[in-house]
Order: sequence, then C-alpha cells, then structure tokens
Amino acid sequence: MRALDFTVILVYLAGITWFGARFRRTQKSLKDYFLGGRSAPWWAIALSIVSAETSTLTVIGTPALAFAGNLGFLQVVFGYLLARIVIAALFLPSYFRGEMYTAYELIEVRFGPRLRRLTAGLFLLLRALAEGVRVFAISIVVSIVLGTGEAASIILIVCLTLFYTFEGGMTAVIWTDVVQMFLYLSGAALSFFVILDKIPGGWEQVWSAAAEAGKLKVFDFHFEYSRDFLSRTYTFWAGVLGGCFLTTASHGTEQLMVQRLLAARSERESRAALLASWVVIFLQFSLFLIIGVMLYVYYQGSATPPPDPMDRVYPDFVWRHLPHGLAGLVIAAILAAAMSNLSAALNSLASTSVMDFYRTASARRGIARPESHYLRAARLSTLGWGAILLAIGWLARQWGSVLEAGLSIASILYGGLLGVFLLGLLTRRVGERAAICGMLAGLAVMAWVKGFTSIAWTWYVLIGTAATFLAGLSAAAVVPEQKNA
Repeated sequence: MRALDFTVILVYLAGITWFGARFRRTQKSLKDYFLGGRSAPWWAIALSIVSAETSTLTVIGTPALAFAGNLGFLQVVFGYLLARIVIAALFLPSYFRGEMYTAYELIEVRFGPRLRRLTAGLFLLLRALAEGVRVFAISIVVSIVLGTGEAASIILIVCLTLFYTFEGGMTAVIWTDVVQMFLYLSGAALSFFVILDKIPGGWEQVWSAAAEAGKLKVFDFHFEYSRDFLSRTYTFWAGVLGGCFLTTASHGTEQLMVQRLLAARSERESRAALLASWVVIFLQFSLFLIIGVMLYVYYQGSATPPPDPMDRVYPDFVWRHLPHGLAGLVIAAILAAAMSNLSAALNSLASTSVMDFYRTASARRGIARPESHYLRAARLSTLGWGAILLAIGWLARQWGSVLEAGLSIASILYGGLLGVFLLGLLTRRVGERAAICGMLAGLAVMAWVKGFTSIAWTWYVLIGTAATFLAGLSAAAVVPEQKNA
C-alpha cells in the first residue's frame, strides 16, 4: 500500500549515503578531513551552518511548539541575529589568526593547555548529550514509518550517517548538508500546501481560527521583577537575550559550528556565511511554526484527535494524510535534517578528540607521528562516537519534549564555555587558573539553577556566562598568574 513512499525513502537513504562516501578520495590530510581543505564556497558553508543548526528536533519540535502555544519562539530567533553580529565582530578575527582546527586551540593560545583540555572536554560532554536527544528524535519518525522498535530505528539512521561521515569527512558533511537542507525545506513547503488544502476555507480560515485562539502572537513584552518573569520561556526579553547568548555560545565556542566557520576560505567569507545563514534560519523557523498553527486549525475541525505526545503531530500527519510518494518525500526530508546534524556532530566530536587530546598528548610526550596516523585515528574516533551517541539516544527516551530537552541540556553547559571565551577575548589580567575557577563556578551555578529553580531554559546561557565571567574576574584578584597572551 505504501510501496511508493518506502521506495522514495530508501532511494534517498541509499543516494545520500553514496553521495557522501564518494568524497573519500579527497581526504588526504587532517585539513581535508576536518576543514574540507578550506575549499568550500561561502554560500555552501552558510547552508551547512543552517543544516547543523537544524535537526529532527527543529523539524518535529517546532510545529509542536506552535501547535501547543503560539509563534513566540521567533523571539529567540531574533536573538540569533544579534549573536551572529557579535561573533563576526569579536570571535572571527581571533579564529583566523593562524591555522586552527578547533575552537579550543584559541583557549590554549590565550590561557594554556589545561584550560584547552577542560573546554574541549566540556564540549564533548555537551555535544554527546545534546546529540543523543536528537538521535532519539530520529526514532520517533522512523518508528512511525516502519513500525520498528526505537532501537532498530536509531541504529538504521546512525549507521548510514556514520558510514559517509567516516569516509568523506568534513567535505562530505558540508555538501550533504547542502543537499539535505534543500530537501527538508522543499518537503516542509509541500506539506504546507497539502495541509492548507485540507482545511475548509483555506488560508482565511487558518488566519481567523488561529487569531481567535491567540496562535499568531509573536511578541510578549511582559516585564516585572518577579520569579514569574524568569520562569516565562518565550518573552521578548528571554527570547532576544537568551537567543543571543545561546547562539553566541553555540556558534562562537562550540566546535560543531566553529569548525564550519574555520572551513571558509577567508575571514571575510566566513563572516558572509554566518550572516547569510540567519536569513535562511528565520524563514525556516517561520515556516515550521506556521505549519504547527495550521495543524492546530486542522485538528480543531477534525473528528480525529491529535497524536500524543505532541512531538508526533507533524510526522504523524505527514505519514497518514499526505498523498503516496509525497509523504515519502517529506519523511525523507525529516530524515535528511537528522542525518545532516548527526554527521556534523560526529565529525566535530572526532576533530576535538584527535586535535585537542590525542595529538597534543603525543606532542607533549615528544612522540612524532605521521599525518596518516592521525587521519586513521580521526576515522576510528568517528566510529567510537557513533557508538556513544547510539547509547545516549536510547537513554534520552525519558527526557521529555525533544526540542526543549535538547536546548536546555546545551544551555546548561554553554554558559561556562562562553564565559571562558569572553574572559580570554575581553580581559588581559585573567590567567589560566582564575579562568578555570570561573568556569567551575559557572557550572556549579547552573547545576543549582537547573535543579532548584523554575527559571526558563532561555535564561540559562546568560546566567552561566555572567557567573563564569564574574567568578573568573574575582579569582584573578586572588590568584594572580602569568598570562599566556
């Protein structure tokens, strides 16, 4: 009955795996494997940034947010723009001084090797936990389509993605990102028109019913000095400030994104890619939120109740109600977002493991190894992280809403990373030991915020960054030391 849909999905999975694996022949060095040889054009890097910023969490979680709430998530997206301006002005000039492979090499230049290992280790923990949630989100889609168990669903996609990432490195990641981004946005656009066609009265009915239910509200300027203010997730202040700090941390300090910025041919092209990516991100989130609003209107007039949990509302509708062939295309598009983000995570985890730990450890011991040795280590590290993400994805089943679970996990740890980077870029009297004290203090504050307060996740990075920065400055007054730069 669904042979056409299965054929479309299988052709996509086989095609994208083959396409990514063919880049193996261009992988001759670590620069090729981790930075794509710095040969990709800025527009491809921009689309790759969008794909890395997007995941199955975005594709299935964003419509669910609008279905249950309104368009308030766009306030966070406006914060994304401010962050990109900060990164372009403050971070990129430092990253393009010299030949850097990871974000944490900058930390060693400014502070020293201990803090480099600490920040790199924090990234590995952060990305493994956050990506584990995304891996689990893949199983929601695959289990709807194939009716398979969660474990089988996760293993299928992870293994296919692992294969072409193992073979093609960063070049495969960037160009498969470009293909997959076009696919999932095309799938979303097609589903938009199909949903609209199924609503009697069309767009006029959507607008009227959504407005009456308060679904079209974007801005919430509620402001007061109270506990309630900090517990409200999607206010203008939480969205813009929270989105700004979140994206400054993710795109400015996390190897997943910095690796793409470093892969550009020059600082100028890196800046162009970063800023251009926001335009696509804004249009993308707007589209998925509007789809969520349309699904709300559709189910309001339908005798069939929406699926539970809410994260299933979009993929379930696609699979049950879109015409054969088109449903397969949209499901393939959702899988494209998942594979795109997963491939990026695998390559960035491998690059940090090899460059920030294994290679530097060899250098400290005076062991000279050929580049081919580290290239083999990079591929083996990619395999190892694939196995780790499978395990975390299985555990993530109990972590609640996939979109907000992923964002909140990342936000807890981002503050420590961003705080340390800002200490390095904005101060000169803070040394390595003081910065380490600041980072540990920031993480302790965030553990308390997460465990003992009702503060919304949108404030986490701002609070963690401020705590780390202030604690580092205070520690510098007590623990003076020689600076590395």
